[in-house]
Amino acid sequence: VQLQASGGGLVQAGGSLRLSCAASGLTFIGYAMYWFRQAPGKEREFVAAVNWGGHTTYYVDSVKGRFTISRDNAKNTANLQMNSLKPDDTAVYYCAADQNFPMGTASPTYWGQGTLVTVSS
Repeated sequence: VQLQASGGGLVQAGGSLRLSCAASGLTFIGYAMYWFRQAPGKEREFVAAVNWGGHTTYYVDSVKGRFTISRDNAKNTANLQMNSLKPDDTAVYYCAADQNFPMGTASPTYWGQGTLVTVSS
């Protein structure tokens, strides 16, 4: 199983970025997709999740109304549209996949390599 995250970069506060996660080696529709992030010096935190069909989503409170998770089961990709970015959103963002949804406190089975998002003030 491979999860390839892309789309990170440097953006000014208030700007937007779209992260993508390309999945291979798994039956994509059988897996819920997750985004996590880890800021410098902080623990990894859950950001967003989408269920197998793309109809149910969850977000951490700090990104609600600004971030949108989606998936394209025909292309085996999951996306995270990030708007109104803030310096506090600076982190390495990881996509992950698991057959369970939601995960609760458990950790997803498969993880991508991460993509760095830097938001300047």
